[in-house]
Amino acid sequence: MTSISPSLLAFGRNADTIPPKHLGTRYATDGRFLREPGNTVVSHVTAGSPSETAVLAVRERLMAMPEAGQFAFTHPSSLHMTIFQGIIEYRRRLPNWPVDMALDTPIDVMTEHYCARLRHFAPLQPFRARVTEITPTGLALEGDSVADRACLKAWRDAFAEVFGYRHPDHDDYAFHITFAYVIDWLDDAALPRWQEMLSEQLACLRERAPVIELDPPAFCSFEDMNHFEELIVFSDRSAITASN
Repeated sequence: MTSISPSLLAFGRNADTIPPKHLGTRYATDGRFLREPGNTVVSHVTAGSPSETAVLAVRERLMAMPEAGQFAFTHPSSLHMTIFQGIIEYRRRLPNWPVDMALDTPIDVMTEHYCARLRHFAPLQPFRARVTEITPTGLALEGDSVADRACLKAWRDAFAEVFGYRHPDHDDYAFHITFAYVIDWLDDAALPRWQEMLSEQLACLRERAPVIELDPPAFCSFEDMNHFEELIVFSDRSAITASN
C-alpha cells in the first residue's frame, strides 16, 4: 500500500471542505489567470540552463496526469523562487503592508516607491537552492547548505527593512517554485497514483539538478501570475548557478 505524504494529503478532497484559497481572485475555474497586480522579489529559474530543462520536465509530467485539468498552470517563463513577498492587490492589510503608506495607495505608486528605495540596495552573497519535495502545485526548496540557508535569511531580513514589514511567516517562510494553482481538489482515490509519480519525479530531479540554477534576486512588478517583469536586478552577475 502506497504511503501518502502529508503534503499530498492536503490536496485531497476529504481534507478540504472549502474552495482553494485564491480561486476567483488570482485565477478562474477555467484556468485563466485574473488580474492581481503587485510587486515582489524573485529569482527566476535560469533560462536555457540544465536546471530549467529538468524543472520543465517535471512540470510536463504533472500536466500529463489525468487530473491536470483540476489545476491552473502558470506560463513556463514565470517560474521563479520568491525571495521576499512584496505587496499585492488583494492583500492590503497589516502586517502585509508598510505602516507608513496608506492601504489604498495604488499598486503602481507602491512599485515606484519601492523602486526608489531599492535603487541603491547592496546585493548580498549568492546562494544555492535545492528541491526538497514535489507537490501537485510545484517544488519545495531550501538553501543547499547551512550557509545558503543563512544567506537566504539575510536577504529576507534586509528586504524587510526596505519594504517596511514582516509577514507572519517571515522567519519560517517556505521557499518554492509554483507550477500551478488548485481549481478543484483531488479525489482521494487518485492520491496513490500521484504519490508514486511525485516520488519518481523527485528522485529524477535530484539526479538531474541537485542544485537549481537561479538568476540573481530581482525586484519585479506583475499584473498576474504569468509574468514577472524585472525592474531592478540585485547583482551584476548573469546568474547564480550550480557552479558558483
